[in-house]
Amino acid sequence: MFPYLDRSASRQVLLAGLLSIFCMSVAAQGLRVDEDGRILKEGAPVYAIGVNYMDAFTRCLENPEDRSYREGFALLAAHDIPFVRLNFGGFYPVGWKGYQTDKAGYFSRLDDVVRAAEEAGVGLVPSLFWWSACIPDIVGEPRNRWGDPKSKTHAFMKTYVTEVVTRYKDSPAIWAWEFGNEYNLAVDLPNAADHRPWTHVHKGSPATRGPDDDLQSEMVRVALIAFGEAVRAVDPKRPISAGHSLSRPSAHHLRMEGSWTPDSGAELRDNLVYMTPDPLDLISIHVYPHAREQRFGEGVVTYERLFQEARQAADGAGKGLFVGEFGPPPDNAAPWTRESAREEGERMMEALLASPVQLAAFWVFDFAWQEASMSVTATNHRRGYLKALQTANRGLAAKP
Repeated sequence: MFPYLDRSASRQVLLAGLLSIFCMSVAAQGLRVDEDGRILKEGAPVYAIGVNYMDAFTRCLENPEDRSYREGFALLAAHDIPFVRLNFGGFYPVGWKGYQTDKAGYFSRLDDVVRAAEEAGVGLVPSLFWWSACIPDIVGEPRNRWGDPKSKTHAFMKTYVTEVVTRYKDSPAIWAWEFGNEYNLAVDLPNAADHRPWTHVHKGSPATRGPDDDLQSEMVRVALIAFGEAVRAVDPKRPISAGHSLSRPSAHHLRMEGSWTPDSGAELRDNLVYMTPDPLDLISIHVYPHAREQRFGEGVVTYERLFQEARQAADGAGKGLFVGEFGPPPDNAAPWTRESAREEGERMMEALLASPVQLAAFWVFDFAWQEASMSVTATNHRRGYLKALQTANRGLAAKP
């Protein structure tokens, strides 16, 4: 093969080349979860706090000229914020029109988002199917078809997963894959009729909803398993998250008996594991101030308790833990003020940093829809959170 080298030297060169290719492949696989539930990056435990940059991609679906995410990624990198969680598709059906009618154009925009993240050195945790009713609405099915592996909803989901994961699996920007956003909050509700999906016809939703739009835990589990298997068929290593919020205070009792009886700590842990079926390997929770209320029959509990319960559930299942959303309450609505909301956010951050949580994402960066309530930018009155996150990540980087 290399006539100017002896066989020994040739073998060494060949082995070195194969090792280099292998190392590049491993590096491109981003994070992984080991058998003990530790989240690893480049073979070592990673501790990082990112942000939710929810509409970094969807903004350019509405306006192809909007590439403000490039400036956003650069700003986050300058503040040592290592990754973002974002919506990797449309929110309403209208947001998927480009994918359906001009797939090349759609993916060229998504390509640029991924490329911009790579150039800035910012990781991505893409959530592929953010709103639970969107894909069923696109294919003309009710929402409960998430529970039917033979449905059009599943067929659409699997096609998109295969295309997206195949396209970006070698990008060093991709840290993990996620199914959607907080599907678990919509399941097993005795008053489901009062909480059916919106009917925004002008955005592609149907004019009416009915019982077939109600979700049960098992339906979501069926969808999650199919999603995970579709991801694993292409990407065997990167972590997979459901995108769930912290379980409702009565989630176990709602599933088992349809009652609002508060769950115990053990029942909360069981529900977190139940709603994160294999091959998913990241238990996802979202934590806000209201999440502490009506827990375990004890009233209001501490953030520390919630993080510990979730970590214990993850440890018992050999899965990682991802706090996919956390943050202060809206600071424009009673009973909160700017000052009290900031203080609450600081308490939550302190609890998170003192916990065994490895991966978390602050809600929310540069989200115009919540500019009045929660969005953090470099120029608004919440800009101090960027510095707080920078300080936190510098401290975490030194964590043994």
